[in-house]
Amino acid sequence: MENILTQANILFLLKGAGISLALAIGALLIGMVIGILMAAGCLSKTKILNWLCKGYVELFRGTPMLLQIMFFYLGVPVLIRLITGTRVRMDVYMVALTALSLNSGAYQCELFRAGIQGVEKGQWEACETLGIGYWPMMFKIILPQAFKRIIPPLVSEFITLIKDSSLASCIGAGELMYNVQVLGVEYYDYLAPLIAAGVLYLTMTLVISWLSRILERRLSISD
Repeated sequence: MENILTQANILFLLKGAGISLALAIGALLIGMVIGILMAAGCLSKTKILNWLCKGYVELFRGTPMLLQIMFFYLGVPVLIRLITGTRVRMDVYMVALTALSLNSGAYQCELFRAGIQGVEKGQWEACETLGIGYWPMMFKIILPQAFKRIIPPLVSEFITLIKDSSLASCIGAGELMYNVQVLGVEYYDYLAPLIAAGVLYLTMTLVISWLSRILERRLSISD
């Protein structure tokens, strides 16, 4: 273990952990935008919009993350070639971020929808009485209240994204698990890199959980 976990190799694993964290943060933020829009669409009275949003949610929640990553990496270039006749090579990091974001957006849609539906009916009725439109009401009044209710599940989604980013190793993205495989192949020993990766994943998730508890306390005080 001492021969493998040199300073250079530890930095190599830390770099992978940084990429994993960056992918998770990017996917959480993009997924949040997607989730809010999809939740508003699912609650809309416009049937076509409602069906489209619900179909998106069912598609990405009902298929494995690994399948989605492989589809964007291997399937999308084939579709582009069939349509345009042009061969394209997908960037592994953009593919990973896209798949993680779309998948997270589907799950966050359900979180925001539950939070929105948890807002008191009186708030909705007051907005309707004042003649406030659906979308201004949603983004200026309802969503700020709903957001406070879903912080714990959002944190869980963030932690899930950090762990799911390891699936990007299958397409060669240099995140933590991919770097573990690189060291394992080079030194013919996977034990030490795997243990180190476990420590790094656990550290990231524990820190995020601790920060979320602080945020929850501050928001509860502000109420």
